[in-house]
Amino acid sequence: MPSVVAGVDFGTLSVRVTLFSDVGRALGHGSAEYPLHRRRDDPDYATQSHDDQMAALAAAFKKVLAGSGVKGEDVVALAIDTTGSSVVMVGEGLQPLSEYYLWCDHRAKAEAQEITAKAHRDGVEAIDWCGGVYSHEWGFAKVLHWLRHNAEKRGQFVTALEHCDMVAATLTGVTDPKMVKRSVCAMGHKWMWNPRWDGLPAQDFLTRVDPLFDGIRAKINGTFCTSDKIAGKLAPGWAEKLGLKPGIPIPVGAFDAHWDALGAGCKIGDVVNVVGTSTCIIATAKDVGLIPGLCGIVPGSVDPHLMGIEAGLSATGDIFDAIAKRANTKIAELSRGLENYRAGQTGLLRLTWDNGDRTVLVRPDLGGITLGWNLLHTAQDELFAAIEGTAFHTRLILERMAEGGVPIERIINGGGIPQHNPVLNQVYANVLGKPVLVPDGVPTGFGAGIFASMAAGLHADVAAAQAAMCLPFRTFQPDPAAHAVYQRLYPMFRELYLGFGGVAAAANLGSVLPELRKIAQGGSH
Repeated sequence: MPSVVAGVDFGTLSVRVTLFSDVGRALGHGSAEYPLHRRRDDPDYATQSHDDQMAALAAAFKKVLAGSGVKGEDVVALAIDTTGSSVVMVGEGLQPLSEYYLWCDHRAKAEAQEITAKAHRDGVEAIDWCGGVYSHEWGFAKVLHWLRHNAEKRGQFVTALEHCDMVAATLTGVTDPKMVKRSVCAMGHKWMWNPRWDGLPAQDFLTRVDPLFDGIRAKINGTFCTSDKIAGKLAPGWAEKLGLKPGIPIPVGAFDAHWDALGAGCKIGDVVNVVGTSTCIIATAKDVGLIPGLCGIVPGSVDPHLMGIEAGLSATGDIFDAIAKRANTKIAELSRGLENYRAGQTGLLRLTWDNGDRTVLVRPDLGGITLGWNLLHTAQDELFAAIEGTAFHTRLILERMAEGGVPIERIINGGGIPQHNPVLNQVYANVLGKPVLVPDGVPTGFGAGIFASMAAGLHADVAAAQAAMCLPFRTFQPDPAAHAVYQRLYPMFRELYLGFGGVAAAANLGSVLPELRKIAQGGSH
C-alpha cells in the first residue's frame, strides 16, 4: 500500500480528518462533533473542552479509516490546523485549568482595550503591525481576563497555549511547557510575536498593562516555529486511540484559514477569501512593509518562506444566517431565486458591520447599516444586498493591500460558502472586476495534508505539494454590465464606509438614496 497522510481540521463545532495518498489524491473524510458551551446570561461566553475535542478526533479517525479502507499502519504523518485565537490555560503537566476560550469568546473586551491603549501610549511597534487595535479575540487579552476572574487558580497557571499547539503537544506526549513548539502563525497573528522586536512584546510593557502579567513573557516564551518544522512524534497511547502507528511525525500546526488558503492553491500574486461564518483574507509576498488596518503581517505564517498577510470580515455567513432567522426561514429557502437578481436591483446598500469591523477600520463597536429601504423590500432583497456589501468590503480591503505592495493577480474564493453559493462568487467577480476562481471540490483539510506530506518527506516544499494535491478551479468571469453598475455603487459604499466609520466626512450623503433608487430602476447617470 502506498504511503498515506492525514490532514486534521478542527472547526468551531467539529473536527474533520482527510486522508491523502502519496500522489495527493483525497482518499476519504471522517468527522465528529463536539459541543460549544454558551451561556444565556452572557452572550460573550464561548468555550470548549479539550477532552471533548480529543475524543472527537479519535472518533473521526475511526470513521475515516473504516470508510476509506485505509489501514492505520499505512498513515505516515498527520498535521493539525485549528480555529484561532482559541486559548487554553494549563497547569503542571500541561493539564487544562479550564476550557478553551474559543475564538468567538468575546469576554476580554476591556482587557483588549487596555492593551491597545497602553501599546499606543508606550509606542509599542507591535500594535501597528496588527491593525492598530489588539482584539478581544486574541491571546493576551484572554489570558488577562482569565487571570482576573480565576483568582483561586492563578497559582496553578503555568502557561497558555493556542489550540493547534495544545493538540500537537497532547498527541506527541509533551508535558513540559518548555518543550512545546509554538506556531509562528498563531503567535504572530494573535500574540504580537515577530522577530522584528525580538519575539513577544517586552515584559515591562506587559507588566504596565496589569501587574498580573508579571513573568508572563517567560511563561509564554519558547520555541517558535514555522509549519515545515516537526512538533514531535505520535505517542504510543494516542496512536492506539487514533488507530495509527506510533512515532509518525506531526509538524507544527497553524490556523485553519491560513492553511485553507494554501490548500486552495494560494501562491504569490493570489489573494484567497476564506469565506465561512466570517471571512479571512489571506495572501503571501516575498517582502512587504507595514499596511495600516490589516490583522497581521507575519514572516512564515502561511508559507514558511514568505510573509503571511491576513485581513478579513468579522461576519459573512453569520450575517446571511441572521437575515434568514429574522425572516423565520432557512438560508437555503431564502437563497432560492437569488440568481435572478441583477446588480443594484434592490436599491439597498448594506454596510456589513453586524459583528463589527475587522479590516480596515478595526472597530468592534460598529453595527450593520442598510440604506434605501421601502415598504416593499423583502428579506431576500436584504440577503442579496448583504452579499453585495461583503463583496464591496472585500474590494476595499484588497485595494488597501495593493496600496501596501501586496501583489494581487488572482482572486480565489475558498472556504465552505463558495462551494455552494454560485451567486456569491458571481457577485464577487462583478464587484471586483476580475475572474474569481473557486476550487472544484471542498478544500478543507488540504492545507493540513500539504504539511503532513512534507513532514513525511513525500514532497519537498509547499509548491510541490500544492502541484500534487490542490483541486482544479471553476472560474466565474465578471459580467461587464454588472461591473459597470457596481462601478457606480462602490464609490458610494466607500464614502459611507469611511464616513460612518469615523475616518472621513461623507460629503455627498444627500445624493445616496436618490442614486440608489435610480440604479434600482435601471437609470443611467
